[in-house]
Amino acid sequence: MADRLTIARPYAKAAFATASRGATLPAWSSLLSAAALAVSDERIKSLIGSPRITGEQLAGLLCDVAGGASLDDNGRRFMSLLAENKRLAYLPEIARVFDALKDEAEGVVDVTVTSAATMAEAEQAKLVAALEQRFGRRVRLQTAVDASLLGGAVVRAGDLVIDGSLQSRLARLAYELTA
Repeated sequence: MADRLTIARPYAKAAFATASRGATLPAWSSLLSAAALAVSDERIKSLIGSPRITGEQLAGLLCDVAGGASLDDNGRRFMSLLAENKRLAYLPEIARVFDALKDEAEGVVDVTVTSAATMAEAEQAKLVAALEQRFGRRVRLQTAVDASLLGGAVVRAGDLVIDGSLQSRLARLAYELTA
């Protein structure tokens, strides 16, 4: 069976293209996130494979839950298409890929900084400014604390990892001394 992300990607790209043409990226992001949350609910999951409810009925339910009155015709058609192709269960992956495409188009990068101690606001602002200059994009910073790092920090942005922790420096030093 194909990977869930492989199946979700074309739908996310189609949704992104539609939202880009209509300049409705935030609305579509909200719609897909809400629909993804809805299909993750056990009650909705049980309805997805049920022969008692049609795909159209399920799509209508998700449209009401996810978008309500603010959902446009394109959004309703998209949900109907997913129902028709039996792809409603893939909404969490579709939403994730859509948000990644949206962030790329808007020039935003998610960065996670794990440090040995809580970072002060001034340190975070300085780090964000440096990372924005390095990436040439707006940075959405998330922080975490891991005391096992001993000192320093580990910065993760997509596939890029910058390990400036004291723990990794000590590990490198130990390796060099024993090699």
